[in-house]
Amino acid sequence: MGSKKKEVALQVNISTQELWEEMLSSKGLTVVDVYQGWCGPCKPVVSLFQKMRVEMGLDLLHFALAEADRLDILEKYRGRCEPTFLFYAGGELVAVVRGADAPLLQKTILDQLEAERKVLAGGQERRVIQEAGFDILTHEERTMTEAEMRLFYQHQAGEEAFEKLVQHMCSGQSHLLVLTRPEGTEDVAAAWRSLMGPYDPCVARREQPDSLRAQYGTELPFNAVHGSRDTEDACRELALLFPSIRFSAPAQGALPGHQDEDTVGHMETPGFPVDAD
Repeated sequence: MGSKKKEVALQVNISTQELWEEMLSSKGLTVVDVYQGWCGPCKPVVSLFQKMRVEMGLDLLHFALAEADRLDILEKYRGRCEPTFLFYAGGELVAVVRGADAPLLQKTILDQLEAERKVLAGGQERRVIQEAGFDILTHEERTMTEAEMRLFYQHQAGEEAFEKLVQHMCSGQSHLLVLTRPEGTEDVAAAWRSLMGPYDPCVARREQPDSLRAQYGTELPFNAVHGSRDTEDACRELALLFPSIRFSAPAQGALPGHQDEDTVGHMETPGFPVDAD
């Protein structure tokens, strides 16, 4: 009597550090559902993952489960009521999605899978913002409209370089990211502005040569990256750049001590991104 072929599990259960390391070495993109022992894995997204595995294949897209209390590396995700999905590529955390938001999960999977394909093809470097202690909550690539940029940079409307700034920001695709940091660490806006470095790339190269603006900026106003000045600024920018996404009160940048983590908007354009200080 013939036996049935063993079905490959949709989500691999990661219960040890050895299995975690094995996951990190996997080729392609791995989506890890980090769950709490008292509530179990997120069941509503299973059908989405099954559908995407059929459509995308098994070569570069993988799914896994990990209980937060079983692995030390997941300590900061313990005790959360909502599910957390971690996206890993090349051994690095490249994105985080919180909550069973199927449309956002699908978009993030497609975006990160495409980015990883470019990396593996040698056409794009993997950017590791995570090494500086940030998590990427959302990442989009799109071409900004003139109306959006005039509103975004309205506080610079009277400056000489305003028109050049607006036109440059509309000249190609921009990378828009929402960055977070764990509770108990430096305020996310302050931490990101420190990583960016001085507003003027020339000053950055002299005073903070390892900063992003020193490495990737050229001259004003082309200084590589933008970051929200503070919590109030982050709320305004998140509402403008991500109008279709509903951020919870903590994710809109409430002050440290009143939330699980801070969130801040970040934007960069192809070639020489621009910032408004």
